[in-house]
Amino acid sequence: MGCFTFVKVAMVVFNLLICLAGMCLAAAGIWVTVDGDSFMKVLPPFTDDFQSHVNVGIFSITIGAVMTLLGLLGCCGAQKESKCLLIMFFSIILIICIAETAATIVALVYSSYTEIILRAWATPGLKEQYGKDKILTDLWNSTMTTLQCCGFSNYTDFSESYYYKKNGALYPPTCCAGPELFLCDDDNADFSGVVGCFKQIVQIIQRNVNIMGGIAAGVTAIEVAAMGVSMYLYCYLEKKAT
Repeated sequence: MGCFTFVKVAMVVFNLLICLAGMCLAAAGIWVTVDGDSFMKVLPPFTDDFQSHVNVGIFSITIGAVMTLLGLLGCCGAQKESKCLLIMFFSIILIICIAETAATIVALVYSSYTEIILRAWATPGLKEQYGKDKILTDLWNSTMTTLQCCGFSNYTDFSESYYYKKNGALYPPTCCAGPELFLCDDDNADFSGVVGCFKQIVQIIQRNVNIMGGIAAGVTAIEVAAMGVSMYLYCYLEKKAT
């Protein structure tokens, strides 16, 4: 009985924390949706286009609502000793684990195609829309400035592009390393040898792979523990009923 009580209390406290975190996330999402300008003042600066087209508010509300409902489900199931709620909680966590595992397997299997798929998406945009579409241009400028890269593969992604033709056979300034006084033409861009953004992103991921792996392992451990605790409580109640 003592072990059951301890596990029950742990289950309630854990899910209360999940519920509280979900409510906070949902509240932040509502704040962004209702008054995004004041919310963004407490965060690092984002472009206006990013704020208006990447709907952070709706995403936060959705994730927060799911976390809140899941927390309430587990908390009520443990507190009321409801086998129905406990098995529902277990099933939802199990479905999430299966989905995460499937997504990981798909990502690993198709990792070799990632560059091909991203290039097919990115290159036409650089050729036809960079310098014309303000949203795409601002996002690429922010990316290239932050990562100190040029295009998807390198400066040749801009060759014969809309921007290249409109600016007299010149490339974006980020494609040329060094003083901003000289023009970023073919010779300077080739001499600078600024790498593409895809290579920079891959290097960042490789440098932080241990951190990402640790986070993934931690999340998996929490999910497995939640399933184990809920199943323990369910089996105990089932045994007690008989």
